[in-house]
Amino acid sequence: MYNNNKASSVRWLIAGLMWTAIAINYIDRVVLSAAAPIISKEFALNTAEMGLIMSAFFWSYALLQLPAGWLADRFGQKLTLGGAVLWWSVATAMTGLANGFNSLFALRVGLGVGEAAAYPSNAGIASRWFPDKERATVAGIFDSGSKFGGAVAMPLIVWLIALVGWKMTFVLSGSIGIVWALVWFAFYKNDPEQHSGVNEAELRHIREGQRRKEGTGDKPTLRWYHLLRYRNVWAMCLGFFFINYNSYFFITWLPTYLVKERGMDLISMGFVAALPLLLAMLVEVFAGWLSDRIYRQGRWSLTRIRKTFLVVGLLMASCIGFAAFAESSWLAIVLLCIAKSGTTVAATQVWAMPGDIAPRGMTSMLAGLQNTVSNMGGVVGPIITGFIVAATNSFVPALLFSAGLIVVAILNYLFLLGEVEPIKEQSENPLIEPALNR
Repeated sequence: MYNNNKASSVRWLIAGLMWTAIAINYIDRVVLSAAAPIISKEFALNTAEMGLIMSAFFWSYALLQLPAGWLADRFGQKLTLGGAVLWWSVATAMTGLANGFNSLFALRVGLGVGEAAAYPSNAGIASRWFPDKERATVAGIFDSGSKFGGAVAMPLIVWLIALVGWKMTFVLSGSIGIVWALVWFAFYKNDPEQHSGVNEAELRHIREGQRRKEGTGDKPTLRWYHLLRYRNVWAMCLGFFFINYNSYFFITWLPTYLVKERGMDLISMGFVAALPLLLAMLVEVFAGWLSDRIYRQGRWSLTRIRKTFLVVGLLMASCIGFAAFAESSWLAIVLLCIAKSGTTVAATQVWAMPGDIAPRGMTSMLAGLQNTVSNMGGVVGPIITGFIVAATNSFVPALLFSAGLIVVAILNYLFLLGEVEPIKEQSENPLIEPALNR
C-alpha cells in the first residue's frame, strides 16, 4: 500500500466491476429468448421443448445459490466470482455450437450453474470491501446492473442476430464475460489489505467503519442450516420471495400485458417495456446512496433505516395493483414504473442486510440462502400469473394478487424482521428469544 493523505478509491472501481458482472449476467440470460424463434425453427423444437430449455437455467440457478455462497465464503470471492463468470461465459459462447435439444438443455443448465455465484459473491465483497455506511450504496450499484442488462439486452441481441446470426451472437456475448473475468483476476484481491492500490487512508476508512471485520478464509461460525433458526433469516428470505414474485412480472409478462391488455403495437411495447427497468436502475442507485447518507448522519439506527426504506419501497411497489384499474395506458405505465422502482428501493436494503446480519464468514452463504428462496418466487410467479390470466381472461386479478403479496411483504419486514445486527451464534433458541438477534 502506498501512503497518501487522501483516501484512494479502489473499492469504487471494484463496485464498477461488480455492476458490470451483473449486467453481463442478465444480458447472457436473454440471448436465448431473443433467438428462440430462429432456434426452434432450425432444430424443429416444439413449444414444450423450448419451455424446458428455457426453464433449465432457472432451476440450476436457484438450487445452487447456497453452495455458491459457501464456496465464496470458504475460498474467497476472487476465485468464486471470477470462475463463475468465466464458466457461464464459456457456456454462453458454446451455445453457438449447439445442435439440438440435448445440447441446448445442457448448456442452459451450465449457464445457471455459473450465474448462481454472482449475487452471493457480490454480497460478500460488499461486506469485505465497504464500511457499513456505504453498504446500501454498493448494493444499489451492483443490483442496478440487472436493470441495465434487462433493458438493453433485447434490442442489442436482436440487432446482433440480424447482423451476424444467432450462433455468432452467442459467441460474442460469451466473449464479453471472458474478457471481464481476465480483468477481474488481474485486478481484484479478496481483502483490501492485499491490494497494492489501497492506501492507508482508504483501508482505515473501510475497516474503522465496519462493526464486524471479515477476511479471507474466515471459517463459518454455524452450519448453513442453523441459519434457519433465526427469525431475521426467515424475514429476509420470505420478504425477498414476495419482492421477486412482483419483480419477475416485469421481465416475463409485461410485454404481453402491454400488447393484449393495453393494445400496444410491438414497436411501442419494446420501448415502453424498457422504461420501468431504466428508471428503476437510476432510482436504485439513488436510494442506496440516500439510505447510507442518513446512516452516516447518525440520527437513525440501522434497523430504522433498513425498515423504512423497505416499507417505503414496497408501498411504491404496491402501485402495481392500482395500475390494474388505470383507464389510461400511460397512467398504467407511470404506475408500473413506480412499482418497479419501489422493488429496487427495497432491493438496496435486501442486498445490504446479509452483511449486516450474517455471522462471521457467512455473508455470501446467507445471501445465497436468501436468493434461493427469492428465486422460487421468480419461478412460481410467472406460472401463477399465467394461470390467473388464463382463468379470468384478464390481467386485473393477477396484478391485484401481486399487490396483495406486497402487503404481506410489508407486514413481514415490519413485524418478523427484528433488530438489524449480526447474529449472536450462542443463542440456543434464537427463534423465540426476543432479546437476541431477530
